[in-house]
Amino acid sequence: MFSPEGPSLRELTVQALSSVERGYDLLAPKFDHTPFRTPDPVLDAVAKALAPLGPFEDGLDLCCGTGAGTQVLARVCRHSVTGVDFSAGMLEVARRQPTPGGPDVTYVRGDARALPFGPAFDLVVSFGAFGHFLPRELPGLFGQVRAVLRPGGTFAFPVLAPPRPTNPGFWMLLGFDAVMRVRNALWRPPFVMYYRAFRLGGVLGELARAGFGTDLYPLPEFGERDDGSPRARLVVARLGQPAAGTVNS
Repeated sequence: MFSPEGPSLRELTVQALSSVERGYDLLAPKFDHTPFRTPDPVLDAVAKALAPLGPFEDGLDLCCGTGAGTQVLARVCRHSVTGVDFSAGMLEVARRQPTPGGPDVTYVRGDARALPFGPAFDLVVSFGAFGHFLPRELPGLFGQVRAVLRPGGTFAFPVLAPPRPTNPGFWMLLGFDAVMRVRNALWRPPFVMYYRAFRLGGVLGELARAGFGTDLYPLPEFGERDDGSPRARLVVARLGQPAAGTVNS
């Protein structure tokens, strides 16, 4: 799962026994050599899907980590790109990344549950961060996104179809979540990371309650499941606009 440049089992254990913030500070120097970084094919597919939905002026990468998602925003935003994360270590790595041509890129330390911005963005994206939020936190999280978007702004993030019980991945994720729940029951501070807690049906309901109209766009680069449904989709939530209807093909 990890390259030789990635963290050792001991380092991962120390991270898992830390708080989320401290854990990512420790992991940051080697984060881009782990499977936890959003793969480039996902970033490319999202950028391709977002391009015809613009133009966008100013974009925010929510929970930006080491800055992979800001590369997407730099391709679809014309004026500025901002990454926000609460891990100082991850932001330090992000600031050392090569700056893409185009809009200005800025990194800001902040908590997604209390964003330090006004309504300054046309587009907010997030990649792989929602497992760090419990279902009861989603209304507040989506309220923060709404507060930083300009009227008519867009909130977008990719989702992967969950594996079925016949797939070994189903049981791996189930086991991981079970281990994390036991860990958090026995150890403090908690490390919130649950792969199966972010369920699309509940997420769409919370987005609607936050004032978003939501559409789903398939990411065809990742193919279809046996039943013909997409393996990956882009959730596109527009502020103050009714959904145009789920796009399935």
